Amino acid sequence: MTQVGEREFTKLLTPATGYGVVVGLGAAFALLMIAFTYLQRRFTRFDTNNASEFATASRSIKPGLICAGIVSAWTWSATLLQSSTATYQSGVSAAWWYGVGGTIQIAFFAAIAAKVKMNANGATTFLQICRARYGTPSHLLFTFYALVCAHIVSGSLVLGASATISALTGANIEACNFLLPIGIAIYVIAGGLRATFICDFTHTVILFVIIYMFMFSAYATSPQLGSISRLYDLLSQAAVSDPVAGNTDGSYMTMKSNPGILFAGCTIASGFAGVFCDQGYWQRAIASRPESTTKAYILGGMSWFAIPWAFGTTMGLSARALQTSPNYPTYPYELSVSQQSAGLVAPAAAVTLMGSGGAAAVLLVTFMAATSAASSELIAVSSIVVYDILGTYGRPLTGKQVVFWSHVVIAVAAVWFGAWACILHAANIDLGWLFYVQGVCLTPAVVPIGLTVVWGRMSRVSAFWGTLFGTVCGMLGWFIGCWKVYGLINIANLAKPYSAISGSAPGLVMSTIATLILAYFYPGTNDWTVTRAIHQADDNASTDAKGPAEPAHVEAGDDITPVSQSQQEKNLVPGRQEDDKEEIATVTTRHAPIESPSDPGDEMNMDNVETDSIVKDLDQDMLQKVFVRAGIISGTISLIITIIVPIPMFAAHYVFSLTFFKFWISAAFIWAFLAGIFCIVLPVWESKTQLALIGRAFLGLARSTRK
Repeated sequence: MTQVGEREFTKLLTPATGYGVVVGLGAAFALLMIAFTYLQRRFTRFDTNNASEFATASRSIKPGLICAGIVSAWTWSATLLQSSTATYQSGVSAAWWYGVGGTIQIAFFAAIAAKVKMNANGATTFLQICRARYGTPSHLLFTFYALVCAHIVSGSLVLGASATISALTGANIEACNFLLPIGIAIYVIAGGLRATFICDFTHTVILFVIIYMFMFSAYATSPQLGSISRLYDLLSQAAVSDPVAGNTDGSYMTMKSNPGILFAGCTIASGFAGVFCDQGYWQRAIASRPESTTKAYILGGMSWFAIPWAFGTTMGLSARALQTSPNYPTYPYELSVSQQSAGLVAPAAAVTLMGSGGAAAVLLVTFMAATSAASSELIAVSSIVVYDILGTYGRPLTGKQVVFWSHVVIAVAAVWFGAWACILHAANIDLGWLFYVQGVCLTPAVVPIGLTVVWGRMSRVSAFWGTLFGTVCGMLGWFIGCWKVYGLINIANLAKPYSAISGSAPGLVMSTIATLILAYFYPGTNDWTVTRAIHQADDNASTDAKGPAEPAHVEAGDDITPVSQSQQEKNLVPGRQEDDKEEIATVTTRHAPIESPSDPGDEMNMDNVETDSIVKDLDQDMLQKVFVRAGIISGTISLIITIIVPIPMFAAHYVFSLTFFKFWISAAFIWAFLAGIFCIVLPVWESKTQLALIGRAFLGLARSTRK
């Protein structure tokens, strides 16, 4: 229902177009993934009937595909829509800060990924690592946080995409809420985690092509805009007619933006929460090769930065500059507050720049962003439920049972994601609400989870009570801040920026302080024996795998005693612990025996494929060097994009000149093109041997069939 001074968003596409995209493209990707899965099983050793292949892609994914997967999985509907909205509201600083808010976490996760390979290479979920180190109470606590994260992420993905599809086409939003995740579930069930990577790559290609299309249109070809100079002039006029409170001269072209800095704090908190509490990111670290994990995360983080910066700047500023155009979808009014919060800024810019073609393009890119990230989330949820709930607190699962229950959970989760999105919509909770509240709900668990695989002094006391203390502080800060700033605690006010930062900042800071203090007084054993010995019982459970899956190895020089099955069962008896070590409480895992690197039996005879290399023991010294190097690179990147570039311009109250504005846009253009090379060209180049092998085998099969 529109209010006085508002107008309903003009729909240039029909409902049939909306349903055609959701159902038709969903079916097309399902068929594509089914075909890929057939080729994979027919011509390679990778078989989705193998539980390790289904959940972890046999830990063999190369950095280029990991990079594309990270970019695709982290490009939510909010990445495209919320970055554009914030830029529309606050100017160029918001698009930059949105990029910062997601990049620094991925960059630092590169270092953590090296520690995952060092200290828990056999794990499937980060929750298994938590349980091995801390026992059942902390495992249940972090499982709760992981599931809360999954609900926030799925709500953002499905509801944000459905709202955009409905606004552009008139398709029923409740129908889209269900059709989107159910279509995704089909190909995820068919192909497992590796299929999501292939789908991620396909989505990323389309994503970058559409981003380039919008940038060329806005800055070169569109009759509505067509040049950077024209955009600069229109934004200068907008600063007079609709100035931004808290910006220098009310300008949209300045980093001196008080609302931009506030948005930066909320975005950084939301980003940390979304990365460290999301099993999808841990799953990519687990799925990658040990020697290339950190490279993939650093490339992924830097590539992803281009998306909110380039897309958000282009669409957000274009929507603001063109709001007086008769082609604007709400002309003669600007977008209402509710329309902005629903994520309709980017669609408004697309429609004004390119008409129905722009509407179709933003419809497609939103669908791609939602489906790609949602496929990762479905795999993440299935791993949590199967490995950390059913397999841990129920009966131990065989490989076939793991795959079966993963299929069941994915199907059920897809239906629930649709229902959950409908519940949120009925409660008037939209994309903007979920974006701001994400940091409030999840930041207390960020540091305890991150330190679990990095710091030996972490203990069950510091992890459990540090998280709970941060949660209490965050909740209190959230409600008190909302009451003090806005005068009334309600659903709308709780998702406003000052409320969000009042909850997320105490949650992150106080949980960090409490965790560090408790770890000092109640330290852990600094013994990684338990986590390094995690080994999935179902790794070789496939009935028709083309070759043995790679086991989790441990360094031969480590002082690790193999644990027999009887010893494991003994450790599972309540109340029985030996030598006051951390509780070994795992049902779906086994302890890997020590294998000497000099033992010729360690070598596996794989197919003659580049990925099927000789399995080697993990080099702990090498991974430690990688960890240190990744920490240095991540810290440098974070320092540059968070401090060195934006803060001097903020302090100087600098308003961009036309020359500097051209440089700013050109830099975003160049960054976006480099990101496209990393995400599109690198995966193909790395897999050229496998692609050629499958192509030759497929052609040979076709010839033999014709004969």
